[in-house]
Amino acid sequence: MPLTYSPPIRDMQFVLHEWLGVTKHLQQLPRYAEFDQDTFNAVLEEAGKFASEVLAPTNSVGDLQGCQLDRTNHSVTTPDGFKEAYAQYVEAGWPALACEPEYGGQGLPFVINQCVFEMLNSANQAWTMYPGLSHGAYEALHAHGSDSLKALYLPKLTSGQWTGTMCLTEPHCGTDLGLLRTKAEPQADGSYALTGNKIFISAGEHDMAENIVHLVLARLPDAPAGSKGISLFVVSKFKLDANGELGERNPIFCTGLEHKMGIHGNATAQLTLDGAIGHLVGEPHKGLMAMFVMMNGARLGVGNQSLGLTEIAFQNALAYAKERLQMRSLSGPKAPELPADPIIVHPDVRHQLMSAKAYAEGGRMLGSYCGLLLDQAHHSADAEQRQQALSQLALLTPVVKAFLTDNGLSATIGCQQVFGGHGYIQETGMEQLVRDARINLIYEGTNAVQALDLLGRKVLGDQGKALTAFGKQIGAWGKEHSQEPKLIEFLLPLQNLGERLTELTQALGGKAMRNPDEVGVAAVDYLRIVGHLTFGWLWAQAAQVALAAIADGKTDPIYPAKLETAKFYFTRLMPEVETAFKRLQANANTVLKTSHALA
Repeated sequence: MPLTYSPPIRDMQFVLHEWLGVTKHLQQLPRYAEFDQDTFNAVLEEAGKFASEVLAPTNSVGDLQGCQLDRTNHSVTTPDGFKEAYAQYVEAGWPALACEPEYGGQGLPFVINQCVFEMLNSANQAWTMYPGLSHGAYEALHAHGSDSLKALYLPKLTSGQWTGTMCLTEPHCGTDLGLLRTKAEPQADGSYALTGNKIFISAGEHDMAENIVHLVLARLPDAPAGSKGISLFVVSKFKLDANGELGERNPIFCTGLEHKMGIHGNATAQLTLDGAIGHLVGEPHKGLMAMFVMMNGARLGVGNQSLGLTEIAFQNALAYAKERLQMRSLSGPKAPELPADPIIVHPDVRHQLMSAKAYAEGGRMLGSYCGLLLDQAHHSADAEQRQQALSQLALLTPVVKAFLTDNGLSATIGCQQVFGGHGYIQETGMEQLVRDARINLIYEGTNAVQALDLLGRKVLGDQGKALTAFGKQIGAWGKEHSQEPKLIEFLLPLQNLGERLTELTQALGGKAMRNPDEVGVAAVDYLRIVGHLTFGWLWAQAAQVALAAIADGKTDPIYPAKLETAKFYFTRLMPEVETAFKRLQANANTVLKTSHALA
């Protein structure tokens, strides 16, 4: 019984149109003034067909076959069907969806592109990483590349004729990029010759496109030590002439593929640069700033990957629970005509299913909300709105990456549990989802690094301004709806959690001034609390929309389902914060003063 996938179009429409009011917000931005709801719906419908009909059948094949490296010529062959699916993807114009029209793009909003990529991630995360990284390379070049580099690379990244990568990690350094050693030597013609080794490069070599555009971090000869001495370069797999035509092979070669726990269909490459010719992107020694455009986009993308996995895990576990017969309900038979009841009647099965549903639909709301923030940050005519959107997006990006991926692993494991022993074998596909989900907590900055970024940089680093503004936004919404009695069960816990978070933040700020290690001890729990506050706000809003629709006489079953899921979230998932608060009250030395235990 292989995995099946049905695009959650109705829920996306609820999120985009009934909750977020995305068309109204987007039409206030000059770039998107002419787009309408019907256009967005049509895009989602077609993307859903591609994801479910073309891409999903390649998922288990990719997991079983993996990628193959030919060491004689450093070429990599992707699994059966990957190349063909990518050709259809390109032919349909999907790579160009959210790219600039001046480079051949269709100019659609990022928030719609995020919804498309959620469906692609559900269908096959490993495959989706190839075009996903291309979009990140496009954004970094668009933001920091010279006009000549943009003209050379962006049209073919937009069309999908070429794909992209981000080359950061080296064998001796992961997150600490200040340790990287790859060198870039200036050449007489203004180019640079790069020499060094990179590891863990997703989509680093493959046969799906004619060329690969690598964005590589390296050091110039006069570079200062540490992260302030890093520059960014664009290195093409093939050397290009002045017209952008492919020439001889550039000496950036795949010398190995990582043997991984999951995402087998993606070529996670070891790359060796042996005098590979590249060109500077942005200013010398400011490569990290330029690369952060790509890295922040990638962090939103990784959250989206786990959202996609959570959705497909939920769908398949729900279908299985309705069909699988096992024992009788504790309160008496629910299907007396059958030899046993479907397992969906059992409380723990329902708990696992509802957890996955609440995390998937909450993640969809958060991902769409951040997608709209990105559109506003880039395209609003109002400078104040652009700044507010950027500030809130910076605050929420580590939450998207860490909270959604934590939840995604928990949800895929829970959905695997629904299958019992059948979840542990290959035939159902559930164990693949667990393995694929595991990487999302690790790459693009581990979730502990995201937590440090949130607490240390985004909250304490700006004296809590962004968090305070976000809290006021939540508080204002709560005050607006405070006279709606059916919302009280959501509003009171939300208000209480917001007040406790404010007190906690102030206390942690004081502790951090005395001992910076306090931030490291507190960060992971702190992010979980902020994540639950954010999800609580989103689910309270979803409940308000559902209650209003029911009061208006609408009979779509999505509305009572939203209400039930919101209640489940507040009573069964949000209470996790109590454990986090309790841990944060403990003395940090129970973690820090453990020299004997860890000797």
